[in-house]
Amino acid sequence: AKKLKGLNFFFVPADTPGVKVSKPFDLLGTRTTMISELSFNNCKIPHEYRLGGEGQGLSNLLSILSEIRTMTGALAIGLQRAALADSIRYAHERVQFGKTIGNYQLIQAKIANMATDLEASRLLVYKATKLIDKNIPCLKEASMAKYFATEAACRAGDEAMRIFGAYAYSMEYNPQRYYRDNRFLLYGGGTHEILQTNIARWAGL
Repeated sequence: AKKLKGLNFFFVPADTPGVKVSKPFDLLGTRTTMISELSFNNCKIPHEYRLGGEGQGLSNLLSILSEIRTMTGALAIGLQRAALADSIRYAHERVQFGKTIGNYQLIQAKIANMATDLEASRLLVYKATKLIDKNIPCLKEASMAKYFATEAACRAGDEAMRIFGAYAYSMEYNPQRYYRDNRFLLYGGGTHEILQTNIARWAGL
């Protein structure tokens, strides 16, 4: 379609002639996720494979984007919780200079920042989820939730790496996984650069 208002979605079976699915990529993180490249070459599909009514693709796309971005924010909350829990446990166990590292102010500051980011992420995601449940358009709220929560998840992964120190670089400890998995969330549902541009526009620029 030349115009977005004429956009349509179609269901295309993977075994349709002309559809090619590449071998799954070897990913840095979220390694159980199956991501492949799709290519379409002169694929012919019946009219009834259209999803939704004629020209409703844009409204469907905006609805899907809101759900994807909110879901991605929820995934980020899970990674934040895990990174925070591991960091707190390690801060209680690791002893340096005669006391556990949780007694040091710099470690306390990291934990405080992670906990605050987690709570703020929850509130943003809960707000977007509530609007989705009520079928209220919420692309702005979903975008803010995704943007903040996934950035916070990356910060949490970074801080967990710092709290664990050299052990974090070992594949035997969890922080390296949080660090890798978090990066995937930055791209799904829209890059952060796009989200920043949209949020700034919604704010009045």
